[in-house]
Amino acid sequence: MAWLDLLRAFSLLLVIEGIMPFAAPPRSRAVFARLAALDDRALRALGLLGMLAGVLGLQLIRWQSQS
Repeated sequence: MAWLDLLRAFSLLLVIEGIMPFAAPPRSRAVFARLAALDDRALRALGLLGMLAGVLGLQLIRWQSQS
């Protein structure tokens, strides 16, 4: 069951990640170019913030479902 949940979450991630390039390819290309121009430290900081936001979101969902 846990592996299926992980695969579902990964599949949803792919859908969400694909929305912007599908909807606005030129804008996506510009965003990716700006990200590619960032130094490693800034890119790591953005990655860390994204992971923390994801963990916080999952925790909030968990707390909500327990109430």
